[in-house]
Amino acid sequence: MEHSNPFADSGITTSYENWYLTNGCSADRQEKVLLKQLLCIFPTAHTLLDIGCGTGHFTRWFGTMGLQTVGLDQSQPMLDEANGLGETFYVQGDALKLPFPSHSFHMTTLITTLEFLLEPRQALCEALRVARLGTILGVLNAHSRLGRQYKREDGQIWEAARFYTPDELKGMILEISGEKATVVWRTTLWPLSPCALPLPWGGFIGMAVKI
Repeated sequence: MEHSNPFADSGITTSYENWYLTNGCSADRQEKVLLKQLLCIFPTAHTLLDIGCGTGHFTRWFGTMGLQTVGLDQSQPMLDEANGLGETFYVQGDALKLPFPSHSFHMTTLITTLEFLLEPRQALCEALRVARLGTILGVLNAHSRLGRQYKREDGQIWEAARFYTPDELKGMILEISGEKATVVWRTTLWPLSPCALPLPWGGFIGMAVKI
């Protein structure tokens, strides 16, 4: 089952989306620039499952990129908030046992989702199972100053999270795929630079996995 995480708390849910408009505005903007670069690796993709979608913040944004999106989350309070913010289709479900047949979507995404799962490998297996082309991960970097800042300033949300390094993520992907996946990754360098480069200490890891 998924990690017992703070996003099941309706009190946090109601303020979650506002974070992207206030303290998280700059980080959000750079994360989307990086994710847009990774989307270009899948030029033929038209459908996307956003796993652990929360309030649908990134699900809606992926829709503006021309993709037909479905959001999935285990937290009903988060889905209630998502349904009030847009017309995207949302499903309640477990990231460790996705309620979809294999190859149901061109691609899948897990954006700040793995950090809250007890069994990240199982979630990655499921994300790849239902995808035809691959998946995109967005994960807070354990080696970054940004990760430590989140723990310090937003402890109520992030105290239960486990952050990862690029090498840890790539290792899990290659193990799961039998070394067959192609992995491309970058990290955001905010607040130092607006660029996204393959540097192991950047705050937010964006990783594209082609299968």
